[in-house]
Amino acid sequence: MANVFTRVGDWVNERAPGLMPVYRKHMTEYYAPKNFNFWYYFGVLALLVFVNQIVTGIFLTMNYKTSAAEAFNSVEYIMRDVEWGWLIRYMHSTGASLFFVVVFLHMFRGLMYGSYQKPRELVWLLGMLVFLALMAEAFMGYVLPWGNMSFWGAKVIISLFGTVPVIGGSLVEWIMGDYLPADATLNRFFALHVIALPLVLLLLVVLHIFALHEVGSNNPDGVDIKHGAKGNRWDPNKPADGIPFHPYYTVHDLVAVGFFLVIAAFIIFFAPTFGGWFLEHDNFIPANNLVTPTHIKPSWYFTPFYAILRMIPSFFGTAFWGVLGMFGAIALLFLMPWIDAGKVRSIRYRGTGFKVALMTFAASFIGLALVGAGVVGELTTAWVPADATFWENAFGRVMTLLYFGYFVFLWCYTHLGWEKTKPVPERVVFDHD
Repeated sequence: MANVFTRVGDWVNERAPGLMPVYRKHMTEYYAPKNFNFWYYFGVLALLVFVNQIVTGIFLTMNYKTSAAEAFNSVEYIMRDVEWGWLIRYMHSTGASLFFVVVFLHMFRGLMYGSYQKPRELVWLLGMLVFLALMAEAFMGYVLPWGNMSFWGAKVIISLFGTVPVIGGSLVEWIMGDYLPADATLNRFFALHVIALPLVLLLLVVLHIFALHEVGSNNPDGVDIKHGAKGNRWDPNKPADGIPFHPYYTVHDLVAVGFFLVIAAFIIFFAPTFGGWFLEHDNFIPANNLVTPTHIKPSWYFTPFYAILRMIPSFFGTAFWGVLGMFGAIALLFLMPWIDAGKVRSIRYRGTGFKVALMTFAASFIGLALVGAGVVGELTTAWVPADATFWENAFGRVMTLLYFGYFVFLWCYTHLGWEKTKPVPERVVFDHD
């Protein structure tokens, strides 16, 4: 078998000699820090889920109808009559939520270990573009089943563009293709969801990986492996603190992949709706423009930003400032390489203020997600029914202030020289935390 693979490799290399240098640069000769920990699993898991979404999406399109009259029934047909259609649909819907789980954790790891700092600013920006494209892709896919929540969610989100001065009304009609979400909306969302945005995502992911491999991976110590002693036992010309990505980290990542697939399979087979978080109950009802769901809310992965939209009061009868705050919450993440001027990358050696601020930021993000999902509203209604709205708004606005306050504090903390850091080692520290 080894000889067969060797002959096939020689045959391909003889006809496409440019492929082998690319393979070596990004796999066998790409030296990654030897001290990667648990947090470095989520990049490869995101790639795994991306492949799942493409493959399952292809099969779903074979039976989906892009028509307001037939879309919902076509999804029911896939679930009930297509052989293994229910499994493919649940793999796709569960995969969408798991995609955001691993991407959020991947981004949080970047914030913890300063993976956006020089020389990795471009890597971070490309990653944020992936996140932005992923949000657009998820929103359009969310509309396609044409359940009642999909219809009203699309109507509410698209209507937000109406707050744009002067051109808002025309912009909403242009996006919908009609005065309400209808056939034209489904057709263009289907085209973007199935063709355009996957191609954009694929291009951005490839550029993200290529940019990363140009400057090298960060690590939990935030110390470049090019620093320190040289000469390892594999190759005296390579960094002593790095190991080849393949086969060492490819095998290493298989453990995480196996564990992740077990969790995903458990959700798919035993709790595909995840209590209404992954698939809302109102989306099992056909779209009806005369029946509004009790609580219109987006999918859970949009709820933090949706909460910011709700918590910023309307001025002069317009929600423009709320919309600006929602998009600003995402835009600030793009600016992290310039907001944070810290001299140290990793949270291990940063000041106490940074650690407290980052944990507060994470807590505010979760708090906003609960507000946007309506959990806080339900709890306050149960505990203090007379003042439920007041306390929900108070909690949500505090979380919003903490979210935006993180960026303000981080800029002051690092640009004004308030941070007191710990000594950073000259070489990476190998551990298993």
